[in-house]
Amino acid sequence: MGTFTNKPYGQKSALGPLAAQAKKRPFLVFGLPFLVIMVGGSFGLAQLTQTKFDHRDRRHTKVAKEEALGMDKNRRKLSLQEEYFRLQAQTDDEWDQVRISRPAGTEN
Repeated sequence: MGTFTNKPYGQKSALGPLAAQAKKRPFLVFGLPFLVIMVGGSFGLAQLTQTKFDHRDRRHTKVAKEEALGMDKNRRKLSLQEEYFRLQAQTDDEWDQVRISRPAGTEN
């Protein structure tokens, strides 16, 4: 069986002064890391959201380039007022009522 090493009582470790400071000032152990995480997280999230908006803007820029190439030259401009008047001008006589055949196994 191995022997235990001899450590005299009261031997100072390398972290002894740091542990004493932490006991005197708990802000260094709890508060400072909390504030660093909160401020760092805020900057990190800001960077992520900026990346998201940049990606969205790049997508819309591609659509604008396609429009600049003239893909929709022949399209008619849509006006809600014109569509409303066009639908109002239609009469009810322009359609026919057509009976569809019923599925097999159903009654009339």
